[in-house]
This record gives sequence, structure tokens and C-alpha cells, in this order.
Amino acid sequence: MTPRLTTRFWVDAYLARLRLADIPAFVMAHGDDAAGAVLVKSATLDGQARLFQRSFDLSTGARVWVTLATGAEAEVDAAIRRQRGFDPDLWVVEVEDRQGRTLLEEDGLSS
Repeated sequence: MTPRLTTRFWVDAYLARLRLADIPAFVMAHGDDAAGAVLVKSATLDGQARLFQRSFDLSTGARVWVTLATGAEAEVDAAIRRQRGFDPDLWVVEVEDRQGRTLLEEDGLSS
């Protein structure tokens, strides 16, 4: 059995990777350090945003990032509030980049 990284460790590593790429990001909601789920909000600073959630690809068993919401930033924020209402242990990381870069497609960020 492969040991799992704690959520806190993953979030810290993700924020460090974003800093190295000069992409501003911050934790909007601090969830459970050991096993909280993670949402990533990508704000393009023009009133639009996307919300990503880690999920499992049932056909491969791999972890993948799926789009949970997209559109006006206020609507994406409402989706985050709804999700936090269901799961108070949820982490929310906001990434602010006009180009919409999140680095989620890079190796190591799906685990």
C-alpha cells in the first residue's frame, strides 16, 4: 500500500510550486490537515472563474482534476459556499492569474 500525502502537505507543496511560477495563490478555507478534500478556484481577474475538484477516474483509478463550476466569479464563489456547507473539512485554494494558469496538469499534482 502506497502511503498517502496529507492534504496539508499537498496544499503547501502546491502553493510553493505556484510561487515558483510567480502565480499568486492563497488558502481561502483551511480544511482537515490529514484528509480534507481540495477545491482549486482559478480567478482570471476579469470577473470570471473556474472551480476544480480532485476526483477519481473510475476507468483507470487515477486521480484527475475535474471542473466543478465555471462562469461569473460570484457564481463560482456560491458553488464553493455550497460545497463547504456539505463538507466543512474542505480546503479551498484560490489561484489568481489572468491567463488562467493553475499548474494542475503538471506531474505530481494529481496525487
